[in-house]
Amino acid sequence: MPKQFFLTTAIDYPNSRPHIGTAFEKIGADTQARFQRMLGNEVFFLMGNDENTVKVAKRAEELGQDPKSYCDQMADQFKEVWRALDLGYTDFIQTSEERHHKGCQAFIQKVKDNGHIYKGSYEGWYCNGCESFKSDRDLDENQCCPTHNAKAVRRQEPCWYFALSAFREKLLDFYQKNPDFIQPESRHNEVINLVETELKDVNITRSGEAWGIRVPFDPEFTIYVWFDALLNYITAIGYGSDETLFSKWWPADLHVIGKDITRFHCALWPAMCMAGGIAPPKRVFGHGFVHHKGEKMSKTIGNVVEPMDLLKEVGPDAFRYFFLRECPYPGDGDFSYRRFIEVYNADLANNLGNLYSRVVGLIGRNFGGKLPPQETPPAWPGPLPRQEIVKIWTGHMESLRYNQALQLIWAEVLVPANQYADKMAPWSLVKTDQLAAARVLRDLVEPIRVAAILLKPFLPKVAKTLYKSFGFEPNWDTINPDHASHFAQSTQELRVLSSTENGKVKPLFPRLQAIAEDEG
Repeated sequence: MPKQFFLTTAIDYPNSRPHIGTAFEKIGADTQARFQRMLGNEVFFLMGNDENTVKVAKRAEELGQDPKSYCDQMADQFKEVWRALDLGYTDFIQTSEERHHKGCQAFIQKVKDNGHIYKGSYEGWYCNGCESFKSDRDLDENQCCPTHNAKAVRRQEPCWYFALSAFREKLLDFYQKNPDFIQPESRHNEVINLVETELKDVNITRSGEAWGIRVPFDPEFTIYVWFDALLNYITAIGYGSDETLFSKWWPADLHVIGKDITRFHCALWPAMCMAGGIAPPKRVFGHGFVHHKGEKMSKTIGNVVEPMDLLKEVGPDAFRYFFLRECPYPGDGDFSYRRFIEVYNADLANNLGNLYSRVVGLIGRNFGGKLPPQETPPAWPGPLPRQEIVKIWTGHMESLRYNQALQLIWAEVLVPANQYADKMAPWSLVKTDQLAAARVLRDLVEPIRVAAILLKPFLPKVAKTLYKSFGFEPNWDTINPDHASHFAQSTQELRVLSSTENGKVKPLFPRLQAIAEDEG
């Protein structure tokens, strides 16, 4: 039965434009949103920016702007990149918005009224890059944060505490009753160990900051970035402003976040929900990192690659394909321009693109763009039945194993189709036996149809082109995975509707020679 599906990404610091490591998270979440829509579910896909931070205030000051104007300007720049990547998000929240301020203040007041917040003072190591306090265990022997390669500073300040340690047993019980909450499973033991051995009360306020959300019961303080930022997941769907909307969408079905912030989402956040009297989210997925020259991309380190540099050359679908194919979503991957070109030419230009061009071109040149009716279903070129392919593909999609889903499409659909084409050589057969050539082309159209359906969450534009080039039924917007499980071509005439340039098939993916200066 169709259902509502609410998923989110982590919100981003807008102290600079997004890099391809940030984009990796977003396209993975967008792929899941598109998959859920294929299943017929009503999807709310939330993204946004984390704006109530010291980093943002400092950057705005450097540019001579007030923080709000700077945040709005940067939000437009982020949205520009996300549109270029063809991300179909439902809402984009800025934590400087009034709806977020209102919801945050309502929530922290609720937690205070429930007896889980108390006043004290705090001293500890603080990483400006992470905007969080660190234990000695989190730092190296020189008190440097390994994520940002920067020395932590010692801070002491009055604050309000959230009594996180009081939720140890409740959290452990929650994990036991909800074994799929922490994903992938490799992150599970890390969180359990943290809760069992290191769960401490946390500072949730800052003093002396002009920018941020005021604590309603003590306006001298602003709400600390994590207690503020995590609340975007509920303020965007009406917490504190629209109870009907909030009741419809909460709890979230899936939070997609980087593995470096797993502990905040899997320990602090569900405890906050319990303290505020709302249900915790259903699942948190901590994805891996995209590395560049073996290092995690980081604005602080300065080794980032701009998404727009690639997008202007190859478009969103090739960009999406590379990162979801080459970088296992639960793990880490590496980017280089040389590897990008290799994968693009081998998988997209040669394999998928060449199959499409061959079939469409042969039908256009030799059959006037029409294939005659065929009484029997086409031969399936691969050894694995379509029903089994779809079943395995669905399992990969549900578990966010996108690289394995794409490998499956190529290994079991596209590679066998190209091998079948090479074996049957319809470009030669058409010269001696047009009827036999037409049957072979019908056989090749079928894996193109199946690939188009299974690629819909990954390559939105190209998959649509593949499908609509042949006028398949049902309508593209209503396609679901089951349509790939069975032969669905009409036994009537098959008409090719794809576009051509100067009488030739327009390539889906023109071969690349170079798209940028390679690092060697």
